[in-house]
Amino acid sequence: MHGMGKVLLMKIWIDQQQIEAKEGSSVLEAALEAGIFIPHICKHPDLEAAGGCRLCVVEKDGKVLPSCQMEVEEGLKVSLRSEKAKEVRNMAMELILATHPPDCTGCPKYGKCELQSMYQYMGVSPEKWRLRTRSVPTDTSNPLITHMFTRCIRCARCIRACRGLRGVRVLDFQKTEGGIRVGTDGSVSLEEAGCRFCGACIEVCPTGSIIDSLEASGLYGNREDNTVPCRAACPAGIDIPRYIRAIRLGDFSKAAAIAREKVPFPEILGSVCVHPCEQKCKRGILGEPMSICRLKRAAGANDDRSWKKRIRQEERTGKKAAVVGAGPAGLTAAYYLAKKGHEVTVFEENKKAGGQCRYGIPAYRLPDELLDKEIADILEEGVRLVTGQRIESAEALLKEGFDSVLLAGGTHAGIRLELEGNRLPGVVLNTDFLKEARENPTAVSGGDLMVLGGGNVAYDCARTALRLGYENVYLVCLEGRENMLASEEEIEEGKEEGVQLFSGHSFLRITGSDRAEGVEVAAVTEYSFDENRRATITIDEDTKRIIPVSTVVFAVGQRPKDSDKYGVDLERGLYVKINENFETSLNGIFGVGDIVTGTRSVIEAIAAARKAAVRMDLFLGGDGDISEVLTEKEVPDSFIGRWEKEYSSQRREPKRLSAAECLSGFHLAEEALELETAKEEAMRCLQCDLRLSITRPKLWTEYQEAE
Repeated sequence: MHGMGKVLLMKIWIDQQQIEAKEGSSVLEAALEAGIFIPHICKHPDLEAAGGCRLCVVEKDGKVLPSCQMEVEEGLKVSLRSEKAKEVRNMAMELILATHPPDCTGCPKYGKCELQSMYQYMGVSPEKWRLRTRSVPTDTSNPLITHMFTRCIRCARCIRACRGLRGVRVLDFQKTEGGIRVGTDGSVSLEEAGCRFCGACIEVCPTGSIIDSLEASGLYGNREDNTVPCRAACPAGIDIPRYIRAIRLGDFSKAAAIAREKVPFPEILGSVCVHPCEQKCKRGILGEPMSICRLKRAAGANDDRSWKKRIRQEERTGKKAAVVGAGPAGLTAAYYLAKKGHEVTVFEENKKAGGQCRYGIPAYRLPDELLDKEIADILEEGVRLVTGQRIESAEALLKEGFDSVLLAGGTHAGIRLELEGNRLPGVVLNTDFLKEARENPTAVSGGDLMVLGGGNVAYDCARTALRLGYENVYLVCLEGRENMLASEEEIEEGKEEGVQLFSGHSFLRITGSDRAEGVEVAAVTEYSFDENRRATITIDEDTKRIIPVSTVVFAVGQRPKDSDKYGVDLERGLYVKINENFETSLNGIFGVGDIVTGTRSVIEAIAAARKAAVRMDLFLGGDGDISEVLTEKEVPDSFIGRWEKEYSSQRREPKRLSAAECLSGFHLAEEALELETAKEEAMRCLQCDLRLSITRPKLWTEYQEAE
């Protein structure tokens, strides 16, 4: 069969069976493609055959030859089951097994081992190789990878993967006192040799010789999540390795599009996300994890919006949905519902949309311009935004003509502890303090201020106070420095800017008659919380002191505001009660976000809102499919993981304002990573996901012919 673009097929015979084989393929490849199993171990679907194992031999014209090295030709006849071929195969297997340990059940690859499958197929008894195993210590010195030399059969697949698939070339056969084994030149560590820890060697190893280290093996329930833990840790399931790879190649718009397939706010998230992905990043085992969050921000900051030509937009359904609350959860759900063709109106009590992203996060971290830009992308999908209007009755919206309602009001009420002096003028709540600072950032306050609380919001209040002009800013919390809820980054940056921390202290009372004049504090010797989060505290009486301040900010949590007026069932007296489908006690009314769960992260709100949008779409008559493909996937063969020569494990950092510059106003404290810096940071990625593109070899039971 000749013709442009067509493959020439040849007829060959294996024993008594005729098959068609592609020109240029080997007999082994042709047989496997036709469903005829020929034993083999040194051959892998993604690697060139080495011909060393001798398990794939067939007989041709009285000679026994490796089928992986034999190219097909028209009319070729070979015998797989001849006695001569079987004898050579069995002897080859016995030699392989001679030094292999017999403890199959204790092997991490038990049940998935190609060698085990092979000798079971061939009927070679493992009894022949009892008590003949090598005693070679397992190499556990390298991070991420453990090498169990006793299980190595020297098939060289790991070496060929390191060279051919990845181009790293750190593995080779080495002469040692214990014999020939796989290793690095000079027997240095993998890290010293330049290993990129991509895991290709683990994927192609046919036995349990090269495996993920215990620390890198993961705790998720499936192989894919364990292999790519950053993606598994992201609540929204963003394809993190893929957008990092796009940045590495300089395609920031593609990176933004990849992120937008799961979230509508990549640059906002890149500025404020708590990045659980970075806590699971395997790069962190080697030193510092990837700067995943900042790379997302760099992608969003350099997005040319070319993804818009691929957005999903279905025909109008005639259904109307109301969303109460224009925070990250409400806007996300509105975005996906609008794309499904529903008419969506978002009601927001405040003057502007954004929710806690605008009124609970300081402008030096998340400026109005950025919020407005990414919110505009949502409104362009046909979402109608009504600001300055508070909705109290959810059921009333149904009576006004909406077919469904989503409650996504957030937690905008601060918590005031029962403390002497807690109602004095000058005592404010975190939510009110941060909102006022956002709306009136140029106010010069003066005086001294104390924040009560030790989380990230407490630091937001303290660092905001310094920018507002307070002279001395104190932060007091029960937890010791090592147990504080605030991130290490917040604590250190706050210290640089001048926040005076009193960790491990209790606040006893607020002093003053006509207004706040100070706070009495004392060192804590012991504390605990009951099931209702009420604290039992023991203090050191000798450490009592009054710190004079004119303003006190409670930053000990926040809760929903007037949620009892919505007319739906509540939990814990304040939080909207929903079932697994995000449905409230009233038909057609759904709930999502902080108003349901309590204060959580922005990424968690977005992830939950995606699920809520699915359920609302189904309720409104849709199919519940909100998936979107905004960019074409790269072909693995065009970029399968080759590393450039220049390579560094050092994490790249963005430009930041000095502490003095920060305190001069609400200027953006940290810039997005510059293009070249972002590309350099992206090059640090281990590209764990590329392991999943390596073909999994079939075991003999998966072929049509398994005799």
